Amino acid sequence: MTVAAGLGAASEVTADPSYRARRDMRLVPAASVVWAGSLAGFQWGWQAAVTVGGLAAVAGFLVAAHARRRRWPRVAAAAVALGVCGPLVLVPVGIRVHDVTDDPLRAVAADGADVRLRAEVRERPRPLRDDGYGGRRGGVRSVLVPVDVVRVADVGDDGVAAADSDRSGVSSTGRVLLIAPAGEWTDLLPGQRFGTSVSLAPARPGDMTVAVGYVRGPPERVGTASWWQRSADVVRTALREAAGVLGDDEAGLLPGLVVGDTGAQSARVEEEFLDAGLSHLTAVSGSNVAIVCGAVLLLARAVRLGPRTSAGVAGLALAAFVVLVGYEPSVLRAAVMGALGLAALVLGRRRSVVPALAVAVCGLILVDPAMATSMGFALSVVATGGLVFLAPRWAAALAARRVPPGAAEALAVPVAAFVATAPVIAGMAGEVSLVSVAANLLAAPVVAPVTVLGVAAAALAVPLPAAAEILVHLAGPGVSWLVVVAREAAAVPGAVVSWPTGWWGGIAAAGIVVGGVVALRYRKTRVAVAVVVTGMLVVTLPPRWWQPGWPPENWAVVACDVGQGDGIVLATGSPGRAVVVDAGPDPRTIDRCLDRLDVERVPLLVLSHLHADHVGGLRALLDDRSVGGVAVGGGRSPAWAWREVSGAARRSGTPLVELSTGERLRWETLTIDVLGPHHTPQRARAGESEDGTVVNDTSLVLRASTRAGRVVLSGDIELAAQSDLLARDVDLRADVLKVPHHGSRYTRPEFLTAVRPRIALVSVGADNEHGHPSAVTLRTLEAAGALVARTDRGGDLAVVPGDGAAPVLVRRGPGP
Repeated sequence: MTVAAGLGAASEVTADPSYRARRDMRLVPAASVVWAGSLAGFQWGWQAAVTVGGLAAVAGFLVAAHARRRRWPRVAAAAVALGVCGPLVLVPVGIRVHDVTDDPLRAVAADGADVRLRAEVRERPRPLRDDGYGGRRGGVRSVLVPVDVVRVADVGDDGVAAADSDRSGVSSTGRVLLIAPAGEWTDLLPGQRFGTSVSLAPARPGDMTVAVGYVRGPPERVGTASWWQRSADVVRTALREAAGVLGDDEAGLLPGLVVGDTGAQSARVEEEFLDAGLSHLTAVSGSNVAIVCGAVLLLARAVRLGPRTSAGVAGLALAAFVVLVGYEPSVLRAAVMGALGLAALVLGRRRSVVPALAVAVCGLILVDPAMATSMGFALSVVATGGLVFLAPRWAAALAARRVPPGAAEALAVPVAAFVATAPVIAGMAGEVSLVSVAANLLAAPVVAPVTVLGVAAAALAVPLPAAAEILVHLAGPGVSWLVVVAREAAAVPGAVVSWPTGWWGGIAAAGIVVGGVVALRYRKTRVAVAVVVTGMLVVTLPPRWWQPGWPPENWAVVACDVGQGDGIVLATGSPGRAVVVDAGPDPRTIDRCLDRLDVERVPLLVLSHLHADHVGGLRALLDDRSVGGVAVGGGRSPAWAWREVSGAARRSGTPLVELSTGERLRWETLTIDVLGPHHTPQRARAGESEDGTVVNDTSLVLRASTRAGRVVLSGDIELAAQSDLLARDVDLRADVLKVPHHGSRYTRPEFLTAVRPRIALVSVGADNEHGHPSAVTLRTLEAAGALVARTDRGGDLAVVPGDGAAPVLVRRGPGP
């Protein structure tokens, strides 16, 4: 086992039977108390942190005295460490939590005041994926900017700050999380100071953030970042440009794999990696540090540098890598452990992961108590613990059953990491990926080569961009393999299981994990577990994988279950061909729906309007199917969406056409009439409107004549557009209505009465934050005699011709 490998937690995975004797647990109680004290402080107030610290100090010194009398040196050492760390929790942590809890800016934020801040950027701005109607699905419209307050201007009695005041009306140096528009804010670097006007809102409890600020304008009076931060930004930009030689998915993923830069990563890839349990690959942590430092050490030894010189070179590389990646909690944890390992190499001592992990936990939480509540930090620590304490034993057990050593370790590592992290993910994220182990096992062989090649490309991207592109090309197959693994794993039915969030959800998941691990130790219980799991799979998977009778014969219209968005499919009468109206918010959901319907060719894809929940799946259709043309209305807002839609159509060679009111389109058993909009505001046509209602009212309104009768597809039109249709006396009568705007309350009863549908289809996401559909709208439809069907409850909804005049509704049922 090389020293380089020892820098990562995976270095502890070994079948050596003497391994357990080398573990040094003396600092574990101290680290646990520091972490628990900080958590208690944020959860129940600074008094809880003080109490935990005080009890730990007293208990530590009492146990140390007793252990010395009994001559238990290891127990005495652990107790002394506990006694030392107890006061550190009592004073620094308790005081910090108290200052955050009582920060004056909290009261200002509670009033929703507007203030002027002078602040310093704490971390690199992070992209905020916005799934709302105006949000840029798969792109970045806003960024999150963690900042430290330097000065707060005067706040007047009306809550508005004096614009030109430099006096501190509120004394605060707390942390604020700014939500700012992308653009100039995206380019800010850690350490830069700036001024801005902010609308404050209360922060969530339980961390060091004292307020959330909403910013509309650009940063003002921006200071200069340090030379090393500017240099790191140049390298990251050059790496993104070098990665552009790959395909879109790979080009966005490679910078994330190498330096944690996910700004160019598509929403589809991000969600697939999350569902497959591979998102940790784009959150740089211990494995990246181990790979980078290991490669540097091997290179240094190859040129015959001594151990101490090699460690020094690796230390410089580690420092540069941390600056390049950013000060993320998992990175700092891994960096501290790596630095301790290098120091041990310089001192000629063998390092153990456990003391290094304990020191990292203590040091980082004492410096920044917010680490205690960070999900990234928690996952990094518990994953390392799982690899240290569980993987070696399981690898040895597999080896004892004649599994080859390399295969035994390869199996033990992802299983141990999954077992350790599942309770944390379940409690904090509310879901568990059941395909994580298999996906990580398949991904593991290419992670190290891709990381080494990517880091080398980053190092050469500025001085030798052509050489960097060659290295990126070499890494390309590995990156493509990771995309394939994530995509296929995420597509497995039941890949992700929802779970209750919070402490009780985490505790329940931990109980199941512990119970499962204990049960698998004994032969009889192993058989019982196997029988139960097999039974659950037999009962749950077949209905999710395949549902008999779907698609129904002679289907005419299907409202796909695409979540909070629209995706309507109209049969043309030719097998495998259908017109699609809107592509939903997510490429995967519309793609799967079309797969279930056996649709391979789309003669026309109509985008009713350009909001994210209607155009998010465009790329999936253009990439995976033959699309004859993309049709839009007159609106060009939001401008970012129009650029993406027109660009995607141009790149795929698909004609882009504009539909106008009065046009008629025909296929074998399908005719579409364009009923609206009659008028598109100039600002919406010019792409200058970000107003959601204005964009919604530019929706194309279509009347489709199908084998199952007339169908009105109303996009997201609201009151004004509905009134225009009624005022023009448009014939809206139909058998089926795709209810406007996901059943929102902005629906005129007169419009619903004019349509008088037999079936009303509501395309809506479960538990959406917009409150759709409105109970008032549903009552109006039901009072008019319509059968109301919702995709969040019925899954894909199909309309087929009935035996009589009325069409028939067929629900597929919720499922992947």
